[in-house]
Amino acid sequence: MYYAHFGLKEPPFKITPNTDFFFRGGNRGAVLEALRYAILHGEGIVKVVGEVGSGKTMLCRMLQTQLPDHVDSVYLANPSMAPEDVLHAIALELHLDIPDRLSKLEVMQRLQQALLDKHEARRQVVVFVEEAQGMPLATLEEIRLLTNLETRHHKLLQIVLFGQPELDDNLNQRQIRQLKERITHSFYLGPLSRDEIAEYLMFRLRAAGYYGPPLFTKRAVKQLAKMAQGLVRRVNILADKSLLAAFAANADQVTPRHVAAAIRDSEFAGEIQRPVGRWSVLIGGLVLGVAGMALYAWSQGMLPLPVAPAPVTHAETEQRLEEAHSLENESGRGMSGVLPLLMQREEASLVWLDSTPPEYITIALMHDFPETDQEKEQQLLSANLVLDDVYALRTKVGEEDRVIILYGAYENRQQALEEFRSLPKALQMGAYLRTIAGIREELLQHQ
Repeated sequence: MYYAHFGLKEPPFKITPNTDFFFRGGNRGAVLEALRYAILHGEGIVKVVGEVGSGKTMLCRMLQTQLPDHVDSVYLANPSMAPEDVLHAIALELHLDIPDRLSKLEVMQRLQQALLDKHEARRQVVVFVEEAQGMPLATLEEIRLLTNLETRHHKLLQIVLFGQPELDDNLNQRQIRQLKERITHSFYLGPLSRDEIAEYLMFRLRAAGYYGPPLFTKRAVKQLAKMAQGLVRRVNILADKSLLAAFAANADQVTPRHVAAAIRDSEFAGEIQRPVGRWSVLIGGLVLGVAGMALYAWSQGMLPLPVAPAPVTHAETEQRLEEAHSLENESGRGMSGVLPLLMQREEASLVWLDSTPPEYITIALMHDFPETDQEKEQQLLSANLVLDDVYALRTKVGEEDRVIILYGAYENRQQALEEFRSLPKALQMGAYLRTIAGIREELLQHQ
């Protein structure tokens, strides 16, 4: 596929866990070392919780490779097993000959003797339980009883539970409180930040044999990170599809256009939507370019603003853009075909302004949008901005309507400055930073 095009020796973003691609950023390396320490020092039950696709399985595989040779690992991949099956499953993994006719007590006795023999031989045994949130409470309690197997100074069996946040809900139930009290260490795999996702993408590409400059532009990373929500599996899926889209376009870099194609082709795209509808990226800058022309109409008070716009599908968006081209060819204006899109953009902007913390910083690209500023329209046309981060708000100068164009919302001034410096130089001219509180105050004054 795209591997030769980008100089890759192997696929960089397969979702199947491969320890050669283990990323230590995002606290993953620290959790790995802490888990290794807990197991080697006999810390009983350890718990690792993370959302679906956060990298728990990769961490488990990596941990198994990092343990010394004297540690034997047992892997339980079937969380739905009954309590009476747990002992047999562990015995099977330890290569013990346990006839089916034996009672539970007899199986426990044989398992304890095997663990004592391993202890005498200076060996340890650790049990990894994946998808522990799906394990019946009775089975979890059976696992807890296994921690009673011990010598005077050492546990004979270490247990590591990997699960989704629902595992914590299960452990909070009263009938299993004894297990919760045996947990000596709890770790949480949080989502990756945007900067960590940028590092992750580059790390995986390097591991796959890529030696060139960053393949994903800053805005492509930002768009990908927003949809992935910090989940490693989603990052892998979107990155793979984005590279494929760039390859199909014979491009040397992945841009927001390619990420947008990847998002549309992803199963989880419908789970994370803004009020603006199903389109999220300026494809080739066309939408914002025509947006500039319609903003002129807004500023002249020529166009009404609906109170509750209907959602716009991707197909409807494409149709209206075609209508806009047709109108532009006929009249030289090309405004009414995309008007519903811009109306929804302002509706989304009002929601954004109301829900964003007042201390956040935004970038004011245009203020008091003038009637004849065609140069600014062209700058927006070619900037290839992320549409979900562009906000249009109406205000007044005297008695005349004007439009404010804002870009992004950042927790602090440093983040805003970094994004500001990444904008095209022409777009930086006249742009400045503002607080959300300041924007709100200005709009209130002009109501």
